Amino acid sequence: MVVLVNDPDFEGTLPDGAGGDFGGKAMTYYGRWTYKYEEAARRGAAGVMVVHETGPASYGWATVKNSNTNTMFDIVRAEPAKSHVPFESWIQLGLAEHLFRDSGLNFAEAKAAARRKDFKPIALKSSLSASLTAKSEQIRTYNIAARVRGRTHPDENIVYSAHYDHLGIGEPDANGDRIFNGAVDNSTGVSLMIEMARAFAKGPKPQRSVLFLAVGAEEKGLLGSEYYASNPLYPLSKTVAVLNTDSMGIAGAARDFSMAGLTKLELVDLLVAEGAGQGRTFTPDAYPQSGGFYRSDHFSFAKRGVPAISFKSGRNLLEGGIAAGEKWGAEYQANRYHQPDDEWNPDWRYDGMIADGTLLYRVGSTLANSRQWPNWSADAEFRAARDATASERR
Repeated sequence: MVVLVNDPDFEGTLPDGAGGDFGGKAMTYYGRWTYKYEEAARRGAAGVMVVHETGPASYGWATVKNSNTNTMFDIVRAEPAKSHVPFESWIQLGLAEHLFRDSGLNFAEAKAAARRKDFKPIALKSSLSASLTAKSEQIRTYNIAARVRGRTHPDENIVYSAHYDHLGIGEPDANGDRIFNGAVDNSTGVSLMIEMARAFAKGPKPQRSVLFLAVGAEEKGLLGSEYYASNPLYPLSKTVAVLNTDSMGIAGAARDFSMAGLTKLELVDLLVAEGAGQGRTFTPDAYPQSGGFYRSDHFSFAKRGVPAISFKSGRNLLEGGIAAGEKWGAEYQANRYHQPDDEWNPDWRYDGMIADGTLLYRVGSTLANSRQWPNWSADAEFRAARDATASERR
């Protein structure tokens, strides 16, 4: 199968008004490459080639290359063929155009046709031969959990999560650097989670329990959080919420804050209320088309119904405003994201992380000392999974 990245709606409706079944530019789960692999496995495909384009993918080819040329991992599955096809790959746009041209087809025309509701798969005359040398082995990696036990409702848990892995050692960049340090992504998120744990451990014992979860293998497909969510230490039905921290802003304090994606849930209302006490406002994800909601560890919980977000620092900086925040984000995405240059820098600012940590602590504390069970909005795709376990919550 040759498939496109993102949703049919990414480039808007067609000239005749067709399209629009996927909610506009904001990526749904069906636009994620992980879902495409899963669907291909369900349909018994021999292999998948995802056509990379920077716009709909939201990252350049370097990110794809760096993420896939190191050792690849998966969790041990009882029936792996239900989740993976034998051959999973990405190809660049030029190769896709070549494949279609050799089959007497025009790639651009086929892409436009694929955005229509009445589209039917097109058979390609091209064939693929692949010769691979692979070493397959089982290794052990770890999720690390710590818990402050609640005094009155210890079986109910609020979760703070962050992933502690990155890409390891890979191909050298232009400077000859091979080490992917992962300083922003995600030592910043881990450090913030550790401070949450320190604050709850030293403070008054909460009514509910608070679980601090450092997960591994996020960069290999959210594997650590997927394993935990498949084998939870504490029931997901009584997991109140998940507050994930990934790639926190170190550009300075901001007037706002955000979260990955545009999914609506009552947990955001609580964040907004607590943020107002800091004089901060909530800004919706400016790039929902990137599918950020499906790319952090909270999603392993969300797809099972647990209210979960990945918190994002604001871009409206106290010093320099939105322009400064956007400049910092663009520079990071272009030059450091999933690259060896994601290193600690003495110019980092920590006042923004302190403000973010204070906000997240207050949200978690409010939940841990209340009987609130925040839910998804009525039209959210994960609401049904949560409602199915409603009888287990009081």
